[in-house]
Amino acid sequence: MNLVEMLGEAAARYGDRPAIVHGEQNLSFSHLHSSSSAFAAALLGRGVKKGDRIALLLGNSIEFVIAYFGIVKTGAMAVLLDPKYKPAELISLFDDCRPRAVVCEIDSPEDALLKLKDTCGIEFLVNAGHHAQDKTISFSEFISVSTAEFKPASLYDSDPAHISYTSGPSFSPWGVVAPHGNLVDEIRISAASFEQSENDTVIQFALPMHHVIGLTVVMLTSVYCGSRLIILNGVSIDNLLAGLERHKITMFMGVPFIHSMVLRKIESEGLKHSLDSLRVCASAGDILPVETVQSYLKLLKLRLINFYGLTETLGHVTCEPLHGPSVQGSAGLPLAGWEIAIADKGGAELPPGHPGEVIIRGPMMSGYYRNPEATNQAVRNAWLHTGDRGEIDQDGFLHMLGLQKDMLICKGQNIFPSDIEHVLRQHESVAEAAVVGVPDRMRGEV
Repeated sequence: MNLVEMLGEAAARYGDRPAIVHGEQNLSFSHLHSSSSAFAAALLGRGVKKGDRIALLLGNSIEFVIAYFGIVKTGAMAVLLDPKYKPAELISLFDDCRPRAVVCEIDSPEDALLKLKDTCGIEFLVNAGHHAQDKTISFSEFISVSTAEFKPASLYDSDPAHISYTSGPSFSPWGVVAPHGNLVDEIRISAASFEQSENDTVIQFALPMHHVIGLTVVMLTSVYCGSRLIILNGVSIDNLLAGLERHKITMFMGVPFIHSMVLRKIESEGLKHSLDSLRVCASAGDILPVETVQSYLKLLKLRLINFYGLTETLGHVTCEPLHGPSVQGSAGLPLAGWEIAIADKGGAELPPGHPGEVIIRGPMMSGYYRNPEATNQAVRNAWLHTGDRGEIDQDGFLHMLGLQKDMLICKGQNIFPSDIEHVLRQHESVAEAAVVGVPDRMRGEV
């Protein structure tokens, strides 16, 4: 199955039920299907073809979801980018993926994207911003085309759906290519691990859709399951807690930093909202402190589930069991369809209880975009060498021990010291620079 077929089945099964709620906007499954077809038809009308790249430079929004499915319906690749990227980073990324168009949010004539359009060979900009700008096409105008003649591209499971950048500095980008078939497999695995169904209401808070957790584990899995997805922008913990109560959220996922912020708010002000609807609270993106898990149970009477995955695995590969015993401090057990082992520096597998590099085998990326050397270095004999250090205990639970690669994690975001060093060295008064991570209780590292 591919993503287009997945959405078609969801639209047929759930029809006018709300798929996504964002503020006052409410998008049904059938409307998501028709709107994304209109987006695809508009792309085809402008000459976009199978294999082209269309960059998505949007925050969490209904427009993001429509555009994502619209892009994949044409057989093109959605390129998932952080809207906070600076011009120098965008130039590097655009040079790598060479997108024909960018879907973005521009509200100012001074926006750097307007200047980058011509220099980076971008043919057109689709603007989801609130204010019209010259040199752009408004999102609403773009999807106003007729879909009478539209037919989705013929897709194979091996065809790429999107490119997501990770595992290397943004000035030397590595783009993970996600094939349709493996992505749908991972969506099914995610749904099974959390026992997600059409009866769930999931909140998307502080997990960007351009990130693997926000995209696959939250948004795409919710579409597949027929769950209602509530998009809540910003990072206000007050708004989060109020939203959990108001929408009767059943599933809430976040990075350890967000969970720590929730605990800090409740410790200082008390729990003012009913969270009785919650059945799954989960954490990923960094090592989850045992104290956070214990405080969650004490203050919220909720078990905080830990899970682990990478952009290269398209979603998560381990998860603590929802029911029954677990091991505090672990990242859980391998999910169905995934194999995990620990390897020494030479690549040989180590027995339980011995620390080493975490290696993974399963429905992962097809490789790094236009970078076979990096692909061959990362994937050897079908095993992904993650660069993460870990240990598997006698019961099969994975325990994360840190990173082997030159990267630090701040508030769940991967930050490469070489990127910061590169920027610092651009200043005329800086001869040399070195950046290191310092442990921080709330943020992980600073």
